[in-house]
Amino acid sequence: MSGFGREDGDSFSRGAKAIVVLPDRGGDGQRSADARLEEAAGLAEAIGVDVVEKVAFKVRQPKAATLIGSGQVEQLAATARMCEAELVVVDAPVTPIQQRNLEKALETKVIDRTGLILEIFGERAATAEGRLQVELAHLDYQSGRLVRSWTHLERQRGGFGFLGGPGETQIEADRRMIRDRMARLRRELDQVARTRALHRARRHRAPWPVIALVGYTNAGKSTLFNRMTGATVMAEDLLFATLDPTMRQIQLPGIDKAILSDTVGFVSDLPTQLVAAFRATLEEVTAADLIVHVRDISHPDSDAQAADVEQVLTEIGAIGEGKATVIEAWNKADALDAEGRDHAEAEAARRENVVLISALEGLGLEDLSRAISERLVVGARLRTVELDATEGRRIAWLHQHGEVLETREEGESVEIDVRLSEADWARFLAQED
Repeated sequence: MSGFGREDGDSFSRGAKAIVVLPDRGGDGQRSADARLEEAAGLAEAIGVDVVEKVAFKVRQPKAATLIGSGQVEQLAATARMCEAELVVVDAPVTPIQQRNLEKALETKVIDRTGLILEIFGERAATAEGRLQVELAHLDYQSGRLVRSWTHLERQRGGFGFLGGPGETQIEADRRMIRDRMARLRRELDQVARTRALHRARRHRAPWPVIALVGYTNAGKSTLFNRMTGATVMAEDLLFATLDPTMRQIQLPGIDKAILSDTVGFVSDLPTQLVAAFRATLEEVTAADLIVHVRDISHPDSDAQAADVEQVLTEIGAIGEGKATVIEAWNKADALDAEGRDHAEAEAARRENVVLISALEGLGLEDLSRAISERLVVGARLRTVELDATEGRRIAWLHQHGEVLETREEGESVEIDVRLSEADWARFLAQED
């Protein structure tokens, strides 16, 4: 990304000094203010800015004009001058009026949590679909703000210009253009969704089960994905390192082939625009045969992060009654001290569908593969299948994906007693279509 453009000719490039501000209303009982500040700072660093100060302000009642109190604004302005900050990141929703007033008082650019996450997504989305989804989410966010002229949307690389200055000209024309662009994007995404649905239907007819890796951002999904597949998906200690879903073929105990999918990381207070925009991507999770929820068990807010992931999975219909089984992979065991690892091992052993692992060191991956395999074949029933002796491909399929107990040849037909899961039985039947 070349920098965050402003219409007045200035720009905020990588390394720009930023202050992260948390208006603390005390509403998140599971996370401390320090933990929330650290996460917000991590998000800011993910777009390459230099976080020079982190400040939490107690806010009993948000002020309509500036969100925080006048005294707090003065204090923040003094801090910004002292740190020579060019950007203030507010870890909360900020209205256009509040943003304008804060920028005037602080003499810096101001961006809120939603804009910050959208900026990260705008920079990281690599596929055509991802770019479309992020741009639509950005436009939805932009449409209620007098931010700047929309021409920056033509940029081919980097983010989508949330850090741009306010544009005071052609506002109505901009809004009309934004509405038209959103309509075009929705039509393009509808076509993408139809194509994705066709691909999904084709995969369901294929013989291979699909396993989706999900988890809070930076939980180690991509590192685990690389370990299990031998792939080289971007895996860094960075929030939202992975945005676009990636699929690879893997082999599991007793299962010749399966598809492993690495998905976008979740985060608390994910902007509603992104939940809607990435619904098509998240549908890959709802179509999975099994979900592996990767948790950073070394993180102090691991339970709160897990609750955030489960909430989104429930909202999109991926988990619940009659849905896919979920296995929890408690990752980053290598980051625990000896006492913490002993406790985690005991706790994981006590729970069902939990495996303690270190994707970085390879610890527990055999146990995880075995657990995935066992869950995929659970509920397998004995079935008798009669096929023509010439149907070699389908006979081989049964041997690859089921437990063949007996084969009987009768003239030109073959009768096979095979144990198959409900999912594999459905796939076998779908081959007839």
